[in-house]
Amino acid sequence: MLEMFFNPRGVAIIGASESPNKIGHQVLANLIRSGYKGGIYPINPKAEEILGYPCYRSVLDIPDVVDLVVIVVPTQAVAPVLEEAGQKGAKGAVIITAGFREAGPEGRAREGQILEIARRYGMRIIGPNCLGLINTWTPIDTSFAVEATGPGTIAFCSQSGALGTAVLDYALAGDINLSNFVSLGNKADVDEVDLLNAWREDEHTRVILAYIEGLKDGPAFMKAARETVRVKPVIAVKSGRTASGSKAVSSHTGSLAGSDAAYDAAFMQSGVFRARSVQELFDYAIAFASQPTLKGNRIAIVTNAGGPGVMATDALEDYHLTLAKLRPETEQALAAGLPAAANIHNPVDVLGDAPRSRYVFALDLVLKDPDVDGVLVILTPQSNTEVVPTAEAVIEVSKNASKPILACWMGGKVSRAGADLLAKNGVPNYPFPERAVAALGAMYQYYVYQQQPPLEIETFEVDRASVAALFERIRQEGRTAIGDAEAQDILKAYGITTPKSAVGATPEEAVAICQEIGYPVVMKIASPDILHKSDVGGIIVGVKSDEEARAAFDTLIQRALAHKPDATIWGVQVQEMVTNAREVIIGMNRDPQFGPLMMFGLGGIYVEVLKDVVFRVAPMSRRQAEEMVASIRSYKLLTGVRGQAPADVDAVVETILRVAQLVTDFPDIAELDINPLLVREKGRGAVAVDMRLILKQSVPVESTLVEERSKAQ
Repeated sequence: MLEMFFNPRGVAIIGASESPNKIGHQVLANLIRSGYKGGIYPINPKAEEILGYPCYRSVLDIPDVVDLVVIVVPTQAVAPVLEEAGQKGAKGAVIITAGFREAGPEGRAREGQILEIARRYGMRIIGPNCLGLINTWTPIDTSFAVEATGPGTIAFCSQSGALGTAVLDYALAGDINLSNFVSLGNKADVDEVDLLNAWREDEHTRVILAYIEGLKDGPAFMKAARETVRVKPVIAVKSGRTASGSKAVSSHTGSLAGSDAAYDAAFMQSGVFRARSVQELFDYAIAFASQPTLKGNRIAIVTNAGGPGVMATDALEDYHLTLAKLRPETEQALAAGLPAAANIHNPVDVLGDAPRSRYVFALDLVLKDPDVDGVLVILTPQSNTEVVPTAEAVIEVSKNASKPILACWMGGKVSRAGADLLAKNGVPNYPFPERAVAALGAMYQYYVYQQQPPLEIETFEVDRASVAALFERIRQEGRTAIGDAEAQDILKAYGITTPKSAVGATPEEAVAICQEIGYPVVMKIASPDILHKSDVGGIIVGVKSDEEARAAFDTLIQRALAHKPDATIWGVQVQEMVTNAREVIIGMNRDPQFGPLMMFGLGGIYVEVLKDVVFRVAPMSRRQAEEMVASIRSYKLLTGVRGQAPADVDAVVETILRVAQLVTDFPDIAELDINPLLVREKGRGAVAVDMRLILKQSVPVESTLVEERSKAQ
């Protein structure tokens, strides 16, 4: 898969230059320097040879097989030379030239033209507007980066070429070797999904890293990531964490959900680690790339200084790790071999004067302890510390260890030689304990994710036809907003419990409904133009008699017209009053990249104030829905506090799953809120007392149950 890029039989550099200052020269020089063993063919009609290789006027003049072309010509010339490459039979093109989609409408049209050419000839494109690619094992370097690393086990792709060069330099400085490097540029064709699928099968790649600015197809990325994470970790830096660029929305979910929330949810659900910086990206990567699997969260610490040991201990809890409790026989052995002043309990303090041999003694013992899953070795440079010999000893122990060993050689000038030696020999070293613990935390999270069963989407028997008919009628009326009175029918069609409810157009009709339902009741303004009823005083709770019902009817109509004189008023909705329940919110806002972004949190009027909400991408499994509910800060309010009976969390989970099915079945739904969902005591269910729903503008309703679900997951 993508062999035409990573292991081509012949490479043509279209736009190769005699001038060392030109990118066309630098790309050719890098290809030669990489040691690439296939055919190398510079294309330049004005030169006889470049760097000792004969030049050709056109790729069509090359007598041998060319699988890959690297295009470094002016923007207007890209399409013609790509056409010739297609005629030659090239299967891949790396287009370094800029001036396409990033340059505006004309550039976008040019990008469409080259994509059409590539598809016509069955070619794949990396770029345009990219730095190129490197495979250190073939080897091949078609980039204009200053230098490539040696062969390694970490693959990295970047949407930003400039950041890519910085990352390469960072890797070189830290003795971090890569297996592959790809600058994706505009991603006209090949994107992160293609690379995940290719690198998943690459025997030389153990860890996949990505710098992402945006994704073309969020659901496809999630699918590829889930399949990849089953065999190797994926770590991503996603830029653009702010909510700038988010559109105006009408629902609580829409106002709280920025694009960053969607990426967080999508990464979490597909097992992708989201690093907050390039430094963190590589902190995690070097641990995954060189160490055995961390199969538990019990960590032992061996240190020559108490303070750093305490710092590491404090950090463990932040990353769902725990300080291992050493077995008595381990502590007895430590006591027998360490000085009396040493601490034999975890963290094991071998004291500031510890030579290499004392570190080895303690490290061997804690590694053998069955209650230890991983070890962090900390060294601070003191006057008689054997910085390099101790590093050599840790390297030797790690070669045969079945548990991960991470190092923290603290300091700078004095400890540098030992730190460099560790890095060169595959023992991840970190300058501070917290960074080492964070890497251990990532390793443990990855192990936990791998133990989870494959994703299973639960579906329910529902009445899709009635919902489709309702949406069609709403469209024909020229509306996109659906208020609670109409929404009740949607909820019922999807098996979601609703209170007894009906709309009265007159005070008499409202009173009759009240009598049928039974007092007390809740009365709400019924209008397709007023979605947030509480904002206009459009809800009256606890109506207890016919007289109060008539008065409430008049009050609600007056308030509605006072706030919105041109609103369409259907009358007043009378609803059964649900008591002794806790309020939560379930919502959805359709994200441009990932589709239906579900929200859950504390409900009622406080959702915008407290913002105690979490997000997940639909559809989801029951386990994911359960984790979603348990993730809010106020979850204990649902499980019962101070003698309060636990709420029916199972009913909440099922409601989330049914709403997820609704919004997956109907891509026409842009936004949705159930607020509040009233959750009764355990075993008594949950009731959706208010829902608002917004349809997309001018999009016909389509029945896409199977297709959308299969595409999304």
